[in-house]
Amino acid sequence: MTGLMGVFRFEVLLDLDDPLPSVTSPLCDGAFAECDGLELTMQPATVEVGGVNDAQVHLIGRVTGAQLVLRRGMTSDLQLWTWFTQGTRPGAVVTAHGQVTVLTAAGDPAIAFAVDGCLPVRIKAPGLQARGDQAVAIEELALVYRSLRAVPPGGLGAVAAIGASVSLSAGLSVSGGGSLSAGASFSAGASFSAGASASIGGF
Repeated sequence: MTGLMGVFRFEVLLDLDDPLPSVTSPLCDGAFAECDGLELTMQPATVEVGGVNDAQVHLIGRVTGAQLVLRRGMTSDLQLWTWFTQGTRPGAVVTAHGQVTVLTAAGDPAIAFAVDGCLPVRIKAPGLQARGDQAVAIEELALVYRSLRAVPPGGLGAVAAIGASVSLSAGLSVSGGGSLSAGASFSAGASFSAGASASIGGF
């Protein structure tokens, strides 16, 4: 990653599940400075046992996710705007799958998060100003998703090799990190920003 994209620490690759006439592949191959909301939480069901007052039984419950938010990014075209416009029309089902790759200070892939069943829920342009390059600035992009999993970096081909996925009923807001608390939640809630060293716990 060189030139303008070299200042960013997160590479985002998205592709549509089903092609659209007005959108080429990939849907997004851009870079962002901040990523927030890579998070999974399991809500355990607590069972009270009669006659046992000093202990509880916890059963596996529903897993939910946060909303993935990508901030201050650059792409080479307007396809994300086209995706949002077409995906929010009544009756439209325009889902995408992809990968968020965390980069080291040298620009090398460190770890990646694969997402499936993505839908755009918010897109925001920055304040307008004249620029000398051809990149399209994205101030903020928010997505909801069906599943989230950590995968080895290396593009969308790595997604198929990972079998441990969790179905979600919520969405995705991009921020990195990761922790595992006893039987309760997997969380990647720590934030990353450009210029800071990316550290990921729990992996």
